[in-house]
Amino acid sequence: MLREVLLDPAEAAALDVDGGIDAAVLVPLYLAADGTPRVVLTKRREDMRRHPGEVSFPGGRQDDDETDLRLTALREAQEEIGLDPDGVELVGALQPTPTIATGYAVYPFVGLIEPGHTWVPSAREVAAVLELSLADLRAGYGRRELMRRGVPFRTDVYVVGDQLVWGATARILGDLFERLDAAGAAGA
Repeated sequence: MLREVLLDPAEAAALDVDGGIDAAVLVPLYLAADGTPRVVLTKRREDMRRHPGEVSFPGGRQDDDETDLRLTALREAQEEIGLDPDGVELVGALQPTPTIATGYAVYPFVGLIEPGHTWVPSAREVAAVLELSLADLRAGYGRRELMRRGVPFRTDVYVVGDQLVWGATARILGDLFERLDAAGAAGA
């Protein structure tokens, strides 16, 4: 049912998005032992030049020799959290989104994975790997005033414990939740 509400990955990769630098992220989903859907995110290191300390999906910029953004998402997930691309079933894509401050066009690809991974976070980029339930993220939705470079702004956020998800990652989650809601309504 999830596939039916997601964008076709090849068609999504061909969409034009404002942003000078193409990037791709993987939205890794799995069912926990208790049957609850969970998503894998990363907490970026505080000393990163771009998006320090932020919660994000594993991903990054497309390399010059890569012609397929799906492969970029899989490569980055392997580099950042040690997720073997052969263990990911790409089932679709979400609406690409631009980053406001850094000029990226982010293409999110949804992949189903098995539970129980032993993550190998990149020492250079990843402070922690987070496995959060979709229900907890949804329950933690709100609007909040944040400060970026001294400028206050209101934005959608998801808060789970002490983890704050905002920006492009929050927009991607919002798109995922809207599609899951549509799938639930269609299946009712």
